[in-house]
Amino acid sequence: MKLTREEVLHIARLARVALTEEEINRMSDQLSKLLDHFEVLKKVDTTDIPPTAQSVDLQSVMRNDDVKPSLSADEVLANAPRREDNCFRVRPVLE
Repeated sequence: MKLTREEVLHIARLARVALTEEEINRMSDQLSKLLDHFEVLKKVDTTDIPPTAQSVDLQSVMRNDDVKPSLSADEVLANAPRREDNCFRVRPVLE
């Protein structure tokens, strides 16, 4: 499927890419070859192949979320330079 110059310019406009005349000719050739590959893929019989989102099985690499006791507010704020009730007290950063 040969792309026309206008189609390449339209694609370039959509991608917000400026192309020189040489690049337009090169992109026309390269994009046309890419579309030819898709034409070959369209001919492959996939009627007996179930749809899938992944080609390989996914395995979770995350560890289990084990509940553990946390620090008390006094332990957390023990080394705080300034505190107010059960919160860190910081200087205002906005005027």
